[in-house]
Amino acid sequence: MTDRVYEFGGVRILECAPDGAKLARPGDVSDFISAAWEHQATLVAIPLDRLADDFFRLRTGLAGEAIQKFVNYRIRLSVVGDLSTFTADSHALRDFINESNRGDHVWFVQDMAELHRRLAR
Repeated sequence: MTDRVYEFGGVRILECAPDGAKLARPGDVSDFISAAWEHQATLVAIPLDRLADDFFRLRTGLAGEAIQKFVNYRIRLSVVGDLSTFTADSHALRDFINESNRGDHVWFVQDMAELHRRLAR
């Protein structure tokens, strides 16, 4: 599968393929932002397979640094997939996800259908 770019609800989405390079360190986020610019996307949907486990260990700071870069460049982010294995033992991560989902810039969703429902609102 390759990355896909399309419009939904007036939003240009870069839906990343699950089999590409991982976001494993803060510098890796530049690849995702560059791809968004290349395709004039305003939202990047990244599947769990493309995120290193450290992204979900808040103490590493990877999620915070990556998300801050997306915010700075005004590109919305959606993390797509079942997070239950990561949230089962982390109250802090559950709170982080819940708080993020209340806003409009970073969403954690189960699948692309959920992302589309959020955008349709």
